[in-house]
Amino acid sequence: MQSWPCCWWWAVWRWCATSSTRSASADAHSRRSGCSRLKDVKVTARFPRRDTRQIMVGTVAVGGGAPVTVQSMTVTKTADHEATLQQIYALAAAGADIVRCTCNRPAAAEGLARIVPRSPVPIVADIHNNYRMALAALEAGVQCLRLNPGNIRKPDQIKAVARECKDRGVPIRIGVNGGSLDPDLYHPELGVTPEAMVASAMRELAYFDDVGFDLVKISVKASSVPLMIEAYRQLADATDHPLHLGVTEAGPPPAGTIKSTAGIAALLAEGIGDTIRYSLTTDPVEEARAGRQLLEAMGLRERRNVDLIACPSCGRAEVDVFGIAQRAMEAFGERRIPLQVAVMGCVVNGPGEARDADLGIAAGNRRGHLFVKGENVAVVAEDAMVDALVEWAEFICEHGSEAALERAAQTRAVARRAAEEDRRRNLDELGDDANNSEIVVEGIRRKSRL
Repeated sequence: MQSWPCCWWWAVWRWCATSSTRSASADAHSRRSGCSRLKDVKVTARFPRRDTRQIMVGTVAVGGGAPVTVQSMTVTKTADHEATLQQIYALAAAGADIVRCTCNRPAAAEGLARIVPRSPVPIVADIHNNYRMALAALEAGVQCLRLNPGNIRKPDQIKAVARECKDRGVPIRIGVNGGSLDPDLYHPELGVTPEAMVASAMRELAYFDDVGFDLVKISVKASSVPLMIEAYRQLADATDHPLHLGVTEAGPPPAGTIKSTAGIAALLAEGIGDTIRYSLTTDPVEEARAGRQLLEAMGLRERRNVDLIACPSCGRAEVDVFGIAQRAMEAFGERRIPLQVAVMGCVVNGPGEARDADLGIAAGNRRGHLFVKGENVAVVAEDAMVDALVEWAEFICEHGSEAALERAAQTRAVARRAAEEDRRRNLDELGDDANNSEIVVEGIRRKSRL
């Protein structure tokens, strides 16, 4: 770890024992998912988890072995409580576990008083420059505050908020932002550095320590992915408080989504991070959806919707793979069907490459070969592929894969023969080299001899 540019706080910093951990469990979620036969989809992460303290944001555990959670932020005027609640419900449906709302004026605090009792998820109040708004938000009943050390700088004001949070048992996120550091922390030549961002967080933490407040989670966000990653690594070495990950001001999708994923996923793979937020210039529902999909893809949360995998298509494809995959995504939508479903362009490699999928379809001779756990079970017309996928997915979700295979007992032999016929025909017509690379290679050889 590099030396700190501002180390005055080091004497007040201390390591603290990790609180009792809380194991992740998918059982309760599975009971709500609508899939009666699939008890739960196992979390298969191979990544270590950093040991941290645990705090409670309302009823949601953060850190201490709890599942990594997804956060987002409303873009409505908080004073318009009905519009804000509508957006909060949409965010929760898309995967947000916690939602942040701005509290920048008294009307916003009044809106929070109407929002909090009706919200399906815990609410975090985002405080700007006025510490009195933090006190008003607490009076409104919010379950967490976010304070930016670069905006509220007076120690007496910071400590006043911390004391009130301590009395109420409400946590605070120390939300350091690379674009709003204290001027005294900027490096004269390098500007914002990881060390400066961590120093800002630890300075705020020292103020909290002065009043005995420790219900804290911390973020050190930057719009630069390498800067953000290094800042979080250093912060993880410096404290055992839970960490909130994010790339700030990432911009609109797809570039913003890629930047956010690059930073967040890199840290999660190292075991760093207890809650995440995608900061995108788009409908915040897309933030929640992206965050949830990332955690599911990394095996850090149980799957709750269809995980659609599809081949990128090639010269063998005999159907519009892109179109079928898109229509399948639209057909499944937000249905609570926690299955992996495959759309493959041909029967030559498709079933083998997607054998681990719960359900899939591979095209051949303008028809689709449906398979369950790698076993051919039915043949359907090209225009019925998507409907067949949805029908069989719902059946598997309700009755299980074994029941689906039993259902197809009478047709499996026929389906297997049809798939083999289409596979042989495809190989006979296109050969092993469907993209004609041998012709290209021969042309290169002729030109090289000139």
